[in-house]
Amino acid sequence: MLGPIDTIRVFTTDLPKAIAFYRDALDMKLAISDEAMAIFANGETKLMLEAIDPQDEDEAIELVGRLTGISFAVADIRAAYAALSDKKVRFDGRPELQPWGGALAYFFDTDDNILTLIQYPLPD
Repeated sequence: MLGPIDTIRVFTTDLPKAIAFYRDALDMKLAISDEAMAIFANGETKLMLEAIDPQDEDEAIELVGRLTGISFAVADIRAAYAALSDKKVRFDGRPELQPWGGALAYFFDTDDNILTLIQYPLPD
């Protein structure tokens, strides 16, 4: 039937600035790019940055600066939070423990798209 999730898209109004953020701050490997998009290899799933025209206000409002639903799993959320904070990545707060036993921290890319760090609870 369906294969694994291959690519997730995030929209940006400034592709060069977004590429620099994902490459330099998040240490993601740029696999391919052109003037309209960039694809980062990140394990099994790829992340695609797709440029949109900032003059198209309807599209910009609808697609940029929102919760993406993308979570990056980390083994130690406090260490990841500290390392990304040192790289000037903006968070909306410190990591928070969740009722289900894990922890979450939300951060912003250069277009204020919201991304998530997630630490799953240790197995029993």
